[in-house]
Amino acid sequence: MIKTYEIRDPIHGFIVINDWEREIINHPVFQRLRRIRQLAWTDMVYPGAMHTRFEHSLGVMHVATEMFKQVARRRQSFLVSELGYTPSGLDRDLVLVRLASLLHDVGHAPFSHAGEGLMPINSETDRPYKHEYYSAAAITHLLADIIENHQLNQNYGIKARDIADFLNGRASVGRALLWRGLVSSQLDADRADYLLRDSHHIGVAYGRYDLQRLLFTITVANDRETDSPTLAVEEGGMHAAEGLILARYMMFTQVYFQHTRRAYDYHIAGAVKTLLPETRFPPPTSVASLNEYLAWNDWRILGLIDAGGGGNEGRILRARNHHRRVYETPETPQQTHIQLFQEVLEKMGQDVALVDRAESSWYKFEKDDIPILRRSTGGKESLKPLSSLSSVVHGLKAVNQMRIYASHSDKERARKCVDTILRERGGLS
Repeated sequence: MIKTYEIRDPIHGFIVINDWEREIINHPVFQRLRRIRQLAWTDMVYPGAMHTRFEHSLGVMHVATEMFKQVARRRQSFLVSELGYTPSGLDRDLVLVRLASLLHDVGHAPFSHAGEGLMPINSETDRPYKHEYYSAAAITHLLADIIENHQLNQNYGIKARDIADFLNGRASVGRALLWRGLVSSQLDADRADYLLRDSHHIGVAYGRYDLQRLLFTITVANDRETDSPTLAVEEGGMHAAEGLILARYMMFTQVYFQHTRRAYDYHIAGAVKTLLPETRFPPPTSVASLNEYLAWNDWRILGLIDAGGGGNEGRILRARNHHRRVYETPETPQQTHIQLFQEVLEKMGQDVALVDRAESSWYKFEKDDIPILRRSTGGKESLKPLSSLSSVVHGLKAVNQMRIYASHSDKERARKCVDTILRERGGLS
């Protein structure tokens, strides 16, 4: 008998883990997630937003497990006949999915996405590293022993590199790549958890959707365009899929891109930049630099800011004198709105403290299409994009809102400037 433990979760009830997973959770690399808030400084707007990447990671593992089990139960014949799965093969892939979803965020920067702008440049891609690189490096170099040498791994032979490759979408994991969509896709357990969790802690209803219906209609089918299996939703769950898309849209507009919350993202990133020795986090290129990076967390940074560090941005955070929004376009601006935005920007001159655009936000709303599995009266299966079946999703437009902020001391002068321009333009905003 495998000993199990139950963790009480406010979103999913009891989350069940075994001895192997418990040891991984107890590892310092994973425990660090207790000291990284899921939504950075969102509590300055929504005081209840104090939850962490730790509990979110447990939730993602739970949801990914439920998704996997439902697909394996409902589409067993497809998995066996089309992909050659055996019961032992499914068991191994379920373990791989659980460990990957549990560990997908272990490389997150302090203050979550607000800290990602301080990642160093990857010389191989000439682009900044993403937290996924740090997660893969931590799994491979710091968690390998506890992953590979636990007695519960004897029947599976899972390597730390298997988990890292799975998260990075490498072909080396073979047919298990199908299940990567449970961790990173339009239907992933990541967003399935954070929408419900964020809305719960913030105290809003925007992020709620019918998870149970989604779980009972998630499936797998062949995508004719790519000639490969893909995760999809059965037609009976189409409205649950609509609910997921709408929840993401509402949470983006009302929470993730909320104007004050975005100002705090800017300030905390600026404060952290002054605290880092090289104004950037260390790269994940060696065990030493990886450990140096993982030593940074919200607690450490908050302590340094509270002690007077962080430069001017630190002073702003301590006093809560954040930049104030003085002008913004509609969520989907037309050309006249863009022209007016440019005029306001020019006439405000040095009073412009920050220009923010939805497209540059770490949390984005992109109208991802979810494949819907339809069956003809003869039983023939076909995949259709959700947007072609749902007028609600089809009608959603990308959020391209732009905002101009002034410093706390300049806000009144800046607002008078904006009011004058708007009066001259007949109140267009």
